[in-house]
Amino acid sequence: MSTTLFTSESVTEGHPDKIADQISDSVLDHMLAQDPKSRVACETLVTTGLALIAGEVTTSGYVHLPDVVRGTLQRIGYTNSAYGIDSATCSVLTSLDRQSLHIAMGVDTGGAGDQGMMFGYASDETPEFMPATIHYAHALTRQLAKVRRSGELPWVRPDGKSQVTIEFDGDTPVRIHTVVVSTQHDEDVSQDDIVSGIAEKVVKPVLPSNLYDPDDCILHVNPTGRFVIGGPHGDAGLTGRKIIVDTYGGVGRHGGGAFSGKDATKVDRSAAYASRWAAKNVVAAGLARRCEIQLAYAIGVAEPVSVHVTTFGTSELPEDVLSEAVSEVFDFRPATIIETLGLRNPIFTPTAAYGHFGRTPETRVPDSSESGEEVRFFSWEDTNRVDDLKTAAGA
Repeated sequence: MSTTLFTSESVTEGHPDKIADQISDSVLDHMLAQDPKSRVACETLVTTGLALIAGEVTTSGYVHLPDVVRGTLQRIGYTNSAYGIDSATCSVLTSLDRQSLHIAMGVDTGGAGDQGMMFGYASDETPEFMPATIHYAHALTRQLAKVRRSGELPWVRPDGKSQVTIEFDGDTPVRIHTVVVSTQHDEDVSQDDIVSGIAEKVVKPVLPSNLYDPDDCILHVNPTGRFVIGGPHGDAGLTGRKIIVDTYGGVGRHGGGAFSGKDATKVDRSAAYASRWAAKNVVAAGLARRCEIQLAYAIGVAEPVSVHVTTFGTSELPEDVLSEAVSEVFDFRPATIIETLGLRNPIFTPTAAYGHFGRTPETRVPDSSESGEEVRFFSWEDTNRVDDLKTAAGA
């Protein structure tokens, strides 16, 4: 049997770059809650004792940015000055200007907010139609945060990372080959306790027994032997520096544009969500086992300049037939994407940690809501166009 190895990584909500993403998306949500037509491009930098918010915003609402920053840090768990940044005492600097009127000229008429290409991907490796490597990497970081919050492993601090290497036979996962978990921790815990705690409380509960055999898997836990200094004190964090963690773990291609802090008129975000929605429905419909969809736009123009569908030889249908079916079923004009997926709602903060894709859709009241109305979260994960695609493809 000829096999290959592939690896993906994830990071916890307390990783410095993810702190920045969550602050940026929280600013966006608070603005959308007051003015659903807010235009937001919000970038965040976090470092020791400091958060800096910069960007371009046009909104009729008012958001007290220090409250948003402090609330985000507190929710993540940065409530102790020993961690290098404390929600109660950190400095918050802001430098926001209005959105360029020249960009608004094209967006106001329904056009794309910028040029560029965006990719959506789906596969049948997991029930969530996500690549297995990134799916299990996220499972580990979510579990790492869970045992920290519950106190099950009281020495775990907010910053952490995971990495999963899977052995494949063709495109079928065979076994988990290597797992890496690095967690920030208190000073007085031993490496032996860290290794045993992570193995038993983090790794073992979330990896499936049909792929994970502790006796046949390489496990690295805090390989340097010490990880006390972490978070923004260990490394400065910036919005948009974890775009592969945010998407498909390196399996599908990426157009290069980050998501967090951007309202949905930026096709970097909305078209990436729409292409994932379409690709997932193609796979869910059984039209292919793997599907990647590329969309491309010109600034100020509504219709995409191209729609490209690739199935990597996993479909019985010609790709031109699938491409026509996708274009018939899905309207990829930015204004239509925004309306169909409900992207003017304050739904983005939960996307900023543990991936934008492969998540479970839910309907609830947003944390930042001022109206109390329920909205749909992760609507791009709904498989609600399966029948339409089968009909359009003649399947």
